Amino acid sequence: MAPKAGGDSAKVNSTVYKDKSKPTDIRLSNINAAKAVSDAIRTSLGPRGMDKMIQAANGEVTITNDGATILKQMSVIHPAAKMLVELSRAQDIEAGDGTTSVVVIAGALLDAAEKLLQKGIHPTVISDGFQKALQMALQVVEGMSTPVDLTNEDALLKAAATSLNSKVVSQHSTILAPIAVQAICTVMEPIPGGVGARVDLRDVKVIERIGGTVEDTELVQGLVIPRRPANVNGPSRIEKAKVGLIQFCISPPKTDMDHNVIVSDYAAMDRVLKEERQYILNIVKQIKKAGCNVLLVQKSILRDALSDLAVHFLDKIKTMVIKDIEREDIEFVCKTLGCRPIASLDHFTAENMVTVDLVEVVNEPAGKYIKMTGLAGASAGGRTVSVLVRGSSGAVVAEAARSLHDALCVVRCVARRPALLAGGGAPEAAAAAALARAAIAAPGADHYCLRAYADALEVIPSTLAENAGLNPIETVTELRAAHANAAASGAGVNVRRGRVTDMRHEHVLQPLHVTASALALATETVRAILKIDDIINTVN
Repeated sequence: MAPKAGGDSAKVNSTVYKDKSKPTDIRLSNINAAKAVSDAIRTSLGPRGMDKMIQAANGEVTITNDGATILKQMSVIHPAAKMLVELSRAQDIEAGDGTTSVVVIAGALLDAAEKLLQKGIHPTVISDGFQKALQMALQVVEGMSTPVDLTNEDALLKAAATSLNSKVVSQHSTILAPIAVQAICTVMEPIPGGVGARVDLRDVKVIERIGGTVEDTELVQGLVIPRRPANVNGPSRIEKAKVGLIQFCISPPKTDMDHNVIVSDYAAMDRVLKEERQYILNIVKQIKKAGCNVLLVQKSILRDALSDLAVHFLDKIKTMVIKDIEREDIEFVCKTLGCRPIASLDHFTAENMVTVDLVEVVNEPAGKYIKMTGLAGASAGGRTVSVLVRGSSGAVVAEAARSLHDALCVVRCVARRPALLAGGGAPEAAAAAALARAAIAAPGADHYCLRAYADALEVIPSTLAENAGLNPIETVTELRAAHANAAASGAGVNVRRGRVTDMRHEHVLQPLHVTASALALATETVRAILKIDDIINTVN
């Protein structure tokens, strides 16, 4: 009996139309796109790394070698490449530093995965093998770390200086590193009965000022308001000042809806002006009665916070007025001064004022700003600091502020997890050496995965050497030999001397949290990319 023709053709069609190469092509496309992003910022790694000039659509230029900043402003279309941008952002949030390293490690791991896929190893097997390798690497890295006493500022200074050495403003690290350490030590809250300390970076306000050089950057134990007073001829320096923060306006009230009041005769007009004058005078009298001589006014979106008449009266009672305090700055101002915002005139009393030793207007070529020192808030437990970052141009100031932020994050990492590692690619080289030894005895596909992971980790010392103009193959071989001899060696790439030395003797130290976080996040992203076998576009 002849077989049914329809059944045969269905079998043939299913064989022809099932495209088995598609998942492989998608995987390779994802890997290549992500590697392209990694290669783009690889040259920015390390103290001898190159800087990137980023031009925005509006013509604004940024010069930086911070991985997170470069990738944030880079136009990336491929979805897998966007995953590396997200990876850099995740590292920036988690550790604040190592944003270039994490992307370079992810690129190297993807390159290693591509070679394993070509050998015919299944993506899931590679993914599981990389996870085992990560656990081993983290054990090695934690084993070679040195515990730190948070009262030892010298160790914190070394970590901050190491972070700043790879930045555009590296020549000013002797000025910026102590500022970062001092700022974090001021706002640090020790965890009772625990290890480490709690640090909220929102307690450190970084204010950018154009004018002067980076060397003029200063730490202010107090409050800096980067705007001039609203007074026309009010006081510019007040000692033992009584400061009040208000959230209401000193200007004529407006109707809730858009209404027009039509005044038909001069008598009515005169009455309106008289009422307005009396209304403002009552508010000013209440301010004088409370003994307030420095008034901070929150920015109002409904009407002007101060009328000209109010400024005139406040000038007469010798009260300094600073208006347009941003809504998001209110919490910081309150914590710094140790005060509460006053929402209505009824609560504007002497007990709601705070005393400040000195309030002065500082005049600079770039403009005026207000500085408050000797605050009651510091003794009340509201520990905050302000950092005035200066520079000769907008680009320099912005890069100095970014570099300072990274240094602050590094010191915060040490506070959260008090342990330091040798820098210069030493942790990665030590982990690679340990994994290479473990790979020899590993069974099956794990042997290849551990070996590939070890080779990928060597991309950090190799790139550091390459960016410093050294021979990468020679340097990595020398480093491999150093770590094969000594189990807990701190040998790393010394870009200043152009050879492999013990980085602990060079005082090149980095927080354990930065390296551990970079390895964990990079591996997680690579595993996610390996598991993708198709890209589906949505309808809308």
